Amino acid sequence: TMVPVLLLCSSFGYAAALTPTCLSAQFRRPGDYILGGLFPFGMDSVNLTARSEPTLVVCERLFVDGLIWALGMKFAIDQINNSTSLLPGVRLGYDIYDTCLEPTVALQPSLLFLTRNGTTGIGVLCDYTEYQPRVTAVIGPYKSNVGLVTAELFSFFLIPQVSYGASSEKFSNTELYPSFYRTVPSDRNLVEAVVLLLERFGWNWIATIGSDDEYGRGAQGLFVSMAGNHSICIAFEGLIPTDFTDPEAKNQLENTIKLINKTKVNIIVLFAFTQPAQALLEHSIRMGLSKKVWIGTDAWMLSDIVASIPNIQSIGTVLGFIMKAGTVPGFQKYVADLFTSVQQDEFCQESREFNRLMNPDMLDTHCKQCDRILLHDVSAVLSHPQVQPVYVAVYSVAYALHRALGCTHRACPKASIRSWQLLHFMNTFPFKVNGQSFRFDQSHGTNTGYKLIFWSWTNSTLTYLPVGDFEESLYINESQIRFHTADQKEPTSECFRHCEPGQLRRIKGFQLCCYDCTDCPENTFWTTKDSSTCTPCLQHQWSPARSTQCYNRSERYLFWNEPLTIALLTLMSITIALTCLTAALFFKNLETPLVQASGGERNLFALLSLMLLCLSSCLYVGKPSNNLCRIQQIVCALCLNGCFSTFFIKSLEITLVTEFPRCVPTFLRWVTQRRAWLLVALCLLTESCFCFCYLHLGPDHLVSDYESLRTEVLFVCNTESWPAFALVHGYNGCVAFGCVLCTFMVQTSGKKYNMARGITLAMLIYFVIWIFFVAVFATLKTVLRSVSQIGTILTTSLGILGTYYVPKCYILLLKPDLNTVDYFQNSIKEEPEEDSQ
Repeated sequence: TMVPVLLLCSSFGYAAALTPTCLSAQFRRPGDYILGGLFPFGMDSVNLTARSEPTLVVCERLFVDGLIWALGMKFAIDQINNSTSLLPGVRLGYDIYDTCLEPTVALQPSLLFLTRNGTTGIGVLCDYTEYQPRVTAVIGPYKSNVGLVTAELFSFFLIPQVSYGASSEKFSNTELYPSFYRTVPSDRNLVEAVVLLLERFGWNWIATIGSDDEYGRGAQGLFVSMAGNHSICIAFEGLIPTDFTDPEAKNQLENTIKLINKTKVNIIVLFAFTQPAQALLEHSIRMGLSKKVWIGTDAWMLSDIVASIPNIQSIGTVLGFIMKAGTVPGFQKYVADLFTSVQQDEFCQESREFNRLMNPDMLDTHCKQCDRILLHDVSAVLSHPQVQPVYVAVYSVAYALHRALGCTHRACPKASIRSWQLLHFMNTFPFKVNGQSFRFDQSHGTNTGYKLIFWSWTNSTLTYLPVGDFEESLYINESQIRFHTADQKEPTSECFRHCEPGQLRRIKGFQLCCYDCTDCPENTFWTTKDSSTCTPCLQHQWSPARSTQCYNRSERYLFWNEPLTIALLTLMSITIALTCLTAALFFKNLETPLVQASGGERNLFALLSLMLLCLSSCLYVGKPSNNLCRIQQIVCALCLNGCFSTFFIKSLEITLVTEFPRCVPTFLRWVTQRRAWLLVALCLLTESCFCFCYLHLGPDHLVSDYESLRTEVLFVCNTESWPAFALVHGYNGCVAFGCVLCTFMVQTSGKKYNMARGITLAMLIYFVIWIFFVAVFATLKTVLRSVSQIGTILTTSLGILGTYYVPKCYILLLKPDLNTVDYFQNSIKEEPEEDSQ
């Protein structure tokens, strides 16, 4: 029914468009109790960042929404003044000023409101209990960053301040802001609704952008905190500028779009007011950002400026929450009548008279642009729900004043009421506005709930389609939502997939709540009790990758039945057999010149030592123990020393005969015959002493190695002290080196057997084998360590047999004619070769 009226008034107003109106004079009225108003008539303040002097700050553009909200306050006060039941006999006045959406601008009228009634000064007192400021209460401001400045001022004086738009969670702290109230829910309620919406659609990989102001930063901070508790990952978290005169603002917006593209998210949550949201969306369209799901709030979703951006439909799907607020009955007609009245001279003259009563010279409302605006310029925003919070805010003060004055339905006593006296009645009593009950909660806010709105486009016509609501729980009518995807189904935006058993959630990038599925590594396992980490297996257990349990390790050492062991034992048996056959042959020919020249019975002792040395290979097969590890090197060293001691005695005999012939009568008997056994015993006793030192310095000990093998525990004899190891085997090396020194330069004639050459070759082979052995033995930590020890023992035994004993066996078996006294007696004595003549 209002459409024809608005059209008629609009047509009439357009005819008088060239004539300025007196709309700017409608924001002051005297009364028994004055309500201050802080409303954003304008926006885009001029040179605010470059301001170097405390000059007046003005705005460039008219903010139509703020003008309508201010008219909503005027409408509510006019309605209360015409009421015969709420404040009968009492007239409310109002003094409304522009905030320009800037704290700096809002500070000036706020200071005016604090001046002593009837003066232009603020009293500096010790006790403000009897202080009477110019206003009884303040309505506004709209933005949270403006409210944080004014709330501290008014809270000091305990002047009730009722905001119709400041939703920052900071205002819930009633200790800091005891006189601050609001007729809109806190951002915490809004953020909770957004998080539940994301959860409902399974969107856990999203971007969030806020305007660089109190509202954007505060709401975004709450959202990030709450999203993390619901496993929603913030792929990108950014702020967009609010001051577009800054040269860096454009670059900042472009970088934000690039980063959104880089994260490849499909969902963007936007906490911003109209101007920052408009700038961001315009850049998104210009830079070709792919279609996304934009989740917004009533700070920008209902803005005609945003909806009229060219090609706005290309941004994708727009969903968002707006505060539940009904229309204010009679408001549209009231505005239409007002726009008609402000064009009449008589009405304007009366308005100017009221203004003079309010001392207008102190501070102007700065809404000169209002005088050029027409009804059709504001008709689109008349139905926006933001008017109701303003309307309710005025009524909350009126009801508190009603109770403070002790009004009845017939009259109100005109008593002197201090502003702080209203707080008790605002805190405790509910009030009704147009049949709807309201009450300020413990944080001085009202939670009326939210509507979920979907931007529905029909050709180029936008409809704000309600598709759900949120109070204590979220309800969504998903059938009415048409997403931008080809099949019109909701898009997916997941940061992580559901991990399989045996997989661990690993943080992706710098996000704390976004995960990739990673297999649990080897030797760890995954349990449902602690799915966030992989539990290490016990030391005696192992597990493959992506395992849900551990398995006991099998034991690993050189087993008797494995092929390599069988091959080594076969070689050992052959070596022992050769040694025994050699010993038997030497025993059979013990009295022959060859055997006697080689050392006689000492050969049998040397061969016995070699056989025991070969048998010691068995100490390295099977499961080792600490005691077994202790005796391995001792047995090897003693057996080898028993063989080398006989060679050493023979080498000394050779040295005496060849190098010291004069000493032969004195010392030869000590290296031959039975006295030579004393030297053998002395060598063995010395080696035994070194073995005793080895046991005390650091013998080999059993080590259970859990690192070298994947599924097995390796039992290996580990060398505790390399100096002790060198002491035991170094003595044998010294004996062998002494043998070489005594024999390597000895020469004999072609008609004599060179006994020294066999000893030299045997010792050289020993050195070569043991050099390789020590190098390999020091680096191996597997069963090959035992294999290398066995191989060294057997090759050393075979080398000694092959170089020293096999040639003699050859003569005993195949060349018995050479086994004569003449050929072997004094064979070690160097003689000149006979002339060939």
